[in-house]
Amino acid sequence: MPRTIWSGAISFGLVTVPIHVTSATEHHAIQFHQYHLEDMGRVRVRKFCELEDREVSSAEIGKGYEFAKDQVVPISDRELSNLPLPTAKAIEIAAFVPLESIDPIQIGEGYYLAPDGTVAGKPYKLLVQALGRSSKVAVAKYAWSGRERLGLLRVREDALVLHAMRWPDEIRDPAEIVPPPVEVDEDEIKGALALVDTMTREDLDDEEFHDTYTEALAKVIEAKRGDQPLPEAPETEEQPGKVLDLMAALQESVQKARTSRGETGDADVHDLSTAKKSPAKKTAKKTPAKKTATKTASKSTTAKKAAKKTAARKPRSA
Repeated sequence: MPRTIWSGAISFGLVTVPIHVTSATEHHAIQFHQYHLEDMGRVRVRKFCELEDREVSSAEIGKGYEFAKDQVVPISDRELSNLPLPTAKAIEIAAFVPLESIDPIQIGEGYYLAPDGTVAGKPYKLLVQALGRSSKVAVAKYAWSGRERLGLLRVREDALVLHAMRWPDEIRDPAEIVPPPVEVDEDEIKGALALVDTMTREDLDDEEFHDTYTEALAKVIEAKRGDQPLPEAPETEEQPGKVLDLMAALQESVQKARTSRGETGDADVHDLSTAKKSPAKKTAKKTPAKKTATKTASKSTTAKKAAKKTAARKPRSA
């Protein structure tokens, strides 16, 4: 059981749900420490008082706000936990909104909210049922670690999850990084949609979606620990030069995506060196037929593949 990060309550109108908060995620990355390379002695960060020029213990350290160069206002943890605002001890729900109305860039770390005691069971279940049936999420305010935060409450397998959110004014305007106006051919868009369709999956439950970096790093550490040769880096495909024919690149990408998923059949993909724009356009025009076949097929992967192959074998239009 993960340790409790915070205890309080969810304020839902006049309903109060006592809860305690635990982390909903965990990190499996390999952690490093700093060492003196000459003798491999551990290097640590020590905390010194600038006035007394000595190391101080954690018990001697507190928070303070520098009001002026010669004036620091000390703030204790007790004072922070008793701030004069309603969100100091409660996650106060302010509104319910459709999930799609929230920009994912605002959503941050996730936490599980567990009912605190038997009495909390019924109101906890009530909120879970209300969120589930409404198909909405709750937007709340709460105060942790010296600041008030915005949060998103949702249901995950009958459990309440709180996601930290960034305030709207914390999101930078992307206008400064948007590229200058450029024309995109309609057939290029259809080619890109064909690639999207080929790479579409029902979910992320696939062996491809795992942390290969940590696995490779673990192999290096194990080899060094046993004085063994370091594992060789896998050979990568030769990177092609700058692609001038965007349609040809899209068609080849579709073919590679199909091959990686074990799909066979005529994809009508041309080699980059011999691809011409006219055949590429005709191939892209087949996309609506393929998409129609996919929509009318069943949701199973086998049916989807069969629909794609059938569409791919249709004769070209003159």
